[in-house]
Amino acid sequence: MNRSLLYTVSDWTAAYAAGASPRELLLALQQRLDAERVDGVWISRAEHRQLGFQLDALEMRAAQHADRAAALKAMPLFGVPFGVKDNIDVAGFATTAACPAYAYDAVRHAGVVARLVEAGAVCIGKTNLDQFATGLVGTRSPYGRPSSAFAADRISGGSSSGSAVAVALGQVAFALGTDTAGSGRVPAGFNNIVGLKPTPGRVGTSGVVPACRSLDCVSVLALTVADAARVLAVIEGTDADDPYSAFVVGPSRFKPALRVGVPSQAVFGGDAAYGPAYEKAVAHLQRLGHSVVTIDFAPLHAVADLLYGGPWVAERHAVVEALLARAPEAFDGSVRTVIAAARAMTATDAFRGLYALRDAQRATRAIWNDVDLLMVPTAPGHPRHLDVDADPIGVNAQLGRYTNFVNLLGWCALALPAGFTAQGLPFGVTFIAAPASDAALARFGSRWQASLDLPLGATDARAAAARRDAFDDGFDDDASLHPASAPALQIAVVGAHLSGLPLNGQLVERGAILREATRTASHYRLYALPGTTPPKPGLVRVAEGGAAIDVEVWEMPLDAVGSFLALIPAPLGLGTLELADGRRVHGFLCESHALAGAADISAHGGWRAYLASLRGAAAPGAR
Repeated sequence: MNRSLLYTVSDWTAAYAAGASPRELLLALQQRLDAERVDGVWISRAEHRQLGFQLDALEMRAAQHADRAAALKAMPLFGVPFGVKDNIDVAGFATTAACPAYAYDAVRHAGVVARLVEAGAVCIGKTNLDQFATGLVGTRSPYGRPSSAFAADRISGGSSSGSAVAVALGQVAFALGTDTAGSGRVPAGFNNIVGLKPTPGRVGTSGVVPACRSLDCVSVLALTVADAARVLAVIEGTDADDPYSAFVVGPSRFKPALRVGVPSQAVFGGDAAYGPAYEKAVAHLQRLGHSVVTIDFAPLHAVADLLYGGPWVAERHAVVEALLARAPEAFDGSVRTVIAAARAMTATDAFRGLYALRDAQRATRAIWNDVDLLMVPTAPGHPRHLDVDADPIGVNAQLGRYTNFVNLLGWCALALPAGFTAQGLPFGVTFIAAPASDAALARFGSRWQASLDLPLGATDARAAAARRDAFDDGFDDDASLHPASAPALQIAVVGAHLSGLPLNGQLVERGAILREATRTASHYRLYALPGTTPPKPGLVRVAEGGAAIDVEVWEMPLDAVGSFLALIPAPLGLGTLELADGRRVHGFLCESHALAGAADISAHGGWRAYLASLRGAAAPGAR
């Protein structure tokens, strides 16, 4: 591919910031897609007139701003092309759910599409899918069956098949999918792209043809985590037209070193290279400074078994009951087999399934006491089309081993590229986090992607070249580009609350996260306060003769700050500290009257160094 092409959201927004015309760039993209004609990717694409209407509206909105810079600020996805899985409504397009007999003309945008259009994004068309989003293979569609962007004989994965392949080929900057049981993660893994699956309820599903309405998530497929996160920041939020909408925010970031749970016995099938590829990914995780904890995944697999053995099959039936009764021949054979099984279920079965799930949700919650994240293979293997033809139900079932349980438990997940097998096929891993951890998971995922110099999808761009997109821990980040997180307060600690010291647990138990170890500006003196238990220092600001003192900056959820303040004894308190780089944060300061009889220990540069000097003096033979 020609690297002069625009691939990522950042590529497109940079081009517009430099003065490029959305009309010229998007009409050129339309011509390129007309020429490429990749089989099975698109169900319908914007005709010249449809694209023209969108561009007219975009230009009218841009003209309302003082200049291009103001328009780009107001519309963070200005002129960025995207695709939409064809079970999500886009006004002016038919919604088919990959079933012509079901198709209808959408008269209004789905909630997520409306938010994207408001942010300036331009819909290029509707992408292929496993019919009624029932499948993980990507082959269950009368509109063709796309292949992986890396091998014509391998499946694309599904059900968000067309969305994944379109992104992998650089045809759109991002695409919407849906994910109930892995439909946005499995195709991401098979196409070397990012698949972001939010916490259920974080993104509204109004205007989405349900698969399992109580579990469905709109997912984002993109080349970079930063792009996916930017899109999530636009589409997340309360959806008044979705009764399952439940927008809850969590931490903005995880602590630097995490405990990551991996299966004690990872199971693979069909690809001998998948086991070694996963071991390599685990080793890379450890090189990044994280610890690996093996856990028994049997309880999670038991949850996954509920998805197609409980009331959630009946949810699929509820969507298409009339059509299935009237025209069963309209359905793909495998889809019909799966959904028709609901006819044998009773209301009693439904309640038994719900009871089993509630028990499992309570039991599996304890996992997060032992680990901060889970890392699993996105899929246990990458089947060929011939494999699916030979066993369409069995192969599909195997693909959900590490995906089916996530939505049932209300967790969020992020599928990420992890390398390539010896056969040149992409291998991916998925990180899974507790509910509402979406913002922190995106930051983690961006650092993971930046640590691997991999191609972006099947394009000739590489992750290393896109690192300007990666989330960092800078303090001047544009919050509009990030998923929302709970408000937090930065607190600089100088003594017994430092990592590993006696009072650090007061921070950790309140969900505080270590942001950085740094130093104060050279305006402070540090004293060892007499008679304190545990021993504590006192930090005071001085007009002259000050020194720089070691501190740690922690980020604490705002709703936990009050209980933390109640634990701080006089003469200590929280005030404003100036850091070495000029930033000001809240931090521990000491009342000056308490310094009578206190030893000035500023020469040590910090409390840890002072404690180390005491231990050295107490060592045998020390003088």
